[in-house]
Formats: sequence, C-alpha cells, structure tokens
Amino acid sequence: MQSEPPDASFLMYVGTYTKETSAGIYLYRFDPSTGEIHEVGLAAEMRDPSFLALHPNGRFLYAVSETDDYDGDGSGSVVSFALDPSSGQLRKLNEVSSRGGWPCHLSVDSTGSMLIVANYRGGNVASFPVNDDGTLGEAASFFQHEGSSIHRRQDRPHAHSADFSADGRFAFFSDLGLDQIKVYRANPAGATIAPHDPAQVEVDAGSGPRHFALHPSGRFAYGINELASTVTAFDFDAAAGTLDAKQTASTLPEGFEGENSTAEISVDPAGKFVYASNRGHDSIAVFGIDAETGRIEPAGQFSTRGESPRHFALDPTARYLLAANQRSDGISVFRIDDTSGALLPTGTDLTIDAPVCLLFAGGPG
Repeated sequence: MQSEPPDASFLMYVGTYTKETSAGIYLYRFDPSTGEIHEVGLAAEMRDPSFLALHPNGRFLYAVSETDDYDGDGSGSVVSFALDPSSGQLRKLNEVSSRGGWPCHLSVDSTGSMLIVANYRGGNVASFPVNDDGTLGEAASFFQHEGSSIHRRQDRPHAHSADFSADGRFAFFSDLGLDQIKVYRANPAGATIAPHDPAQVEVDAGSGPRHFALHPSGRFAYGINELASTVTAFDFDAAAGTLDAKQTASTLPEGFEGENSTAEISVDPAGKFVYASNRGHDSIAVFGIDAETGRIEPAGQFSTRGESPRHFALDPTARYLLAANQRSDGISVFRIDDTSGALLPTGTDLTIDAPVCLLFAGGPG
C-alpha cells in the first residue's frame, strides 16, 4: 500500500461486517498501472454493509445492511448513497426495508430504474424503484420462496444472490435452501418482478447455490454451489430467459479432504475464464471456458494469501484480481496471467477488518 494516491486510479469501496471494529464502507484508490492500493478512509458509517452495487451512471451507490431488526418485523435494509466522483466520499440519501432478514446481495438494472435484493434469512426477494435523485422507493414487488432440500442448512429457503440479465428482462435469484435458481421477469418501467415460466432451474440436491454469473456472450451462465464446492455451467437462452444445466465441476483439487464452502464467482470480461472462491481451502479456483460450448475445464487453485475469501473482484482493466479474506482481515492483490488465467501475487496485501465485498467505481483520474 503506497503513502500517496496515484495520479490515475479507480475508486475502490470495501464493505465490511461491523460486529467487531469495522464501522461501515471504506474507500481506497487502486492504481491499475502497479496494482498498489492507497487508503482514503471511512466513506460511510453503517451496519454490516455486506454487499454493494453501483448505479450505471456512477453517481449513486447502494448497500445492504445485513441485519434483521431494521423495522421491527425481522427485516434488514437497503441504503442509498450519493457518490462524489472526485473525492469518492458517500452521502447517505435514504434507507428502506429490505422486506426480509439478512439481506445479502443486490443489483441495479442497466437502466438504473430498479434494484433487486435477496434476503437470506427471510428466504425472500424484493424489487425497488430507483428515483432520478438516486433514492429508493419502498418495495414494488415481493416474493416469499417456499420449500427445503436435503442438507442441514436447507430446512427452509435462503435467497443468496440477485442478478439481472444483460438486457434487464430477467432477474435470477440463487436460493441456497432450495437448490434452485429462481427466474423472474423484470419490468424496469414499473420496478417490478414476476415469476417466469419456468420459474426455476434445479441443481443437484444438497449443492446450495449461492452466487451466479452470466457469460459476456449472453449464451452461458455459471453458478457457484456453496455446500457442494462446485460450479454448475448452464446454457442460457437470452430470448426465452431459460437456463439449462449441462455440467458440474469441483472447485477443489483432487484429494482434498478438509472442510470447505464456496462463496463468489465471476467471469472475466473476455469470457475466457471462470473464477470461484474456496473458504477452507482458501483459494481461487480457475476454470478455462470453451468458447463454443461454454463448458469449463479446471486450470488450478491459487492461494488467496489469507483465510475465508468471501468475495473477490477483478479490477476494471481485468488485469488484477483482489481477494477479500474475511477471517484474516485482509485483501490481497494478484496479477492475472492473460493466457492461462493463473493468479500471480503482486506482494500488495492490505489490512482491513472483516472485508466482505469489493466494488470499483470511476475511471483512472
């Protein structure tokens, strides 16, 4: 970490769990020419901002508050902020109920008209209008998931991620408790969602789908399964909004027998690699992608230089991957080998309490 901010940098926000000494969302500047990080400080004080999302205009930032006591009915909340593009500082605009306990993931559609959220403890999902001034309206639609599966953690629904298709016509919610990815039709004009037909795609029983990523071609998608430590590859029909599971691969090296759960998944912008994080093995699994079929081939696991990488992110240039190691209180920076997808430690390691989400904003400058 360098002592002076770089001349050309990206804003980087870090969401944390605030149960110990963290106070909220922290701001850094990331230098894409060197991979170095400059600390700015606390950008916004709030409780447990465990996932962050940026408005497409870059002027607003949204965060879940992963709690269950916001409004007295067991819900958490979603907070909107105005983002100063020069300083990077955040100014709170408003806060609304997430409509369920422990909101853990959110996304804003490409038009900036609506936001969706997944409530883990509530086992439900909701959509919200985004006003022109960046504030959020109360929930415009809400759906309670029902059911269970075979693992001890699957006694009820646990919605764990909320993602839009590239064209904003569909919303996908991975539900760890049901072994399903729920599919909804999205209506940005009304900021509403409604169950699609078919309403879900199944993964193997006991898998525990957690997060979801679409391939930039729009033809494939990938889901990470927390309980089984696997990645499922799907064919995606963008016109029909349907997913078809075709392959499942382990994120772990052959012979590994320790405890592990997976967390984050991402596809690089060129569509060449899938990255998936292991908590326990404490690594990022890399898979090569067949450009024609979308099938994946394991390319190795790379240590995150810390414990429990709950989240990671590729920087906007896609030359670096930054891993947020929640339990060892740090972020490590890796250069990505463009040919193999391998992660090469840069030696930059940042200390921060309980980092659980990384979000880049702004362009170099």
